[in-house]
Amino acid sequence: MFESENDPSPRARILEAATALLRTEGREAVSTRSVSAAAGVQPQTIYRQYGDKAGLLDAVATEGFRVYLESKAARPRAVDPVDDLRAGWDLHVAFGRENPALYVLMYGEPDVGRDLGSAGQAADILRDLVGAVARAGRLRVDVEKAAAMIQAAGVGVVLTILAQGPLAVSGLSEGVREAVIEAVATGPEGRETIKSSTPAVEHAIALRASLRDVDKNLSPGETLLLDELLSKIADRS
Repeated sequence: MFESENDPSPRARILEAATALLRTEGREAVSTRSVSAAAGVQPQTIYRQYGDKAGLLDAVATEGFRVYLESKAARPRAVDPVDDLRAGWDLHVAFGRENPALYVLMYGEPDVGRDLGSAGQAADILRDLVGAVARAGRLRVDVEKAAAMIQAAGVGVVLTILAQGPLAVSGLSEGVREAVIEAVATGPEGRETIKSSTPAVEHAIALRASLRDVDKNLSPGETLLLDELLSKIADRS
């Protein structure tokens, strides 16, 4: 539920109207005139609250991320950290399927100058999930690289499904999900299916992911040195 649904302020009504138009009629329908009419405000109010249409769309995207983050926080966590990654992937894909226009606004228009703090929070959640796999000694590559691979694949899958619609390949999401997980993680007993890493590499990745739990016993210089050494070992994958 969007916060604006319980907020009668002009700013909230504008955000709710823009979101509804985006969801039902697409981005082209989100104009200053249509939003002001739907929200029951003067066009000047939109400019005062959001600056311009781009600012309004950024606010819609930020609210979309808030709703998405709430759904991720509310889901039950799996015992197996890799299964937790799978559940997070499935939730991401389901959100995109259910909110196509909003998803494209959130993920389909990269802009280095765009400041969406909630997008960073979503990336942090993914890194935490990957970090749990690393701390279990089951990650083949560095946490940052694994998170980037998973996000790139997940966003690509959703955008492909949305673009293809009914013609999308059946099982596409599940197939890509398992391929990416196999590339970045080992099985529950550390079983190797891809000879892309060694136990030493996986242990280095696990220890590096756990540094924040032990750095209180180390000086800042020792922490930096250990992180650098572990990084060099991990990069051998």
